[in-house]
Amino acid sequence: MVKVALFVRLEAKPGKEREVEKFLLSGLPLVMGEPATTAWFGIRLGPSTFGIFDAFADEAGRQAHLTGKVAAALMAKAPELLAKPPVIEKVDVLAAKLPE
Repeated sequence: MVKVALFVRLEAKPGKEREVEKFLLSGLPLVMGEPATTAWFGIRLGPSTFGIFDAFADEAGRQAHLTGKVAAALMAKAPELLAKPPVIEKVDVLAAKLPE
C-alpha cells in the first residue's frame, strides 16, 4: 500500500519542451532501480507544463527517492531546461489502485 507521494511541477523554458519530455523519458530507467518507489509517472499537463508523480509505502522510501539519481539529475538539468525551479510537493495518498 502506498501512503505518501511526491508531485513535482515543471515549467519548461520556451523552446525546451521537447528536451523536458526527453528528460522525463530518460528518468524511467533510473527509477526502475529504486525498490522503494512503488509508482512513478512522468506527465505532461500542458504545452510547456510537465510533472512527476511518484508514490511510496513510507517516508523512508520518499526520502530515498529525493536523494536518488532522478532527483540529482533533475536538479542538475533544471537551470538549463526549466523556466523556474521545480515545485516539489509532499502529499499523502488517501486511496490508490495499483497492480498486484
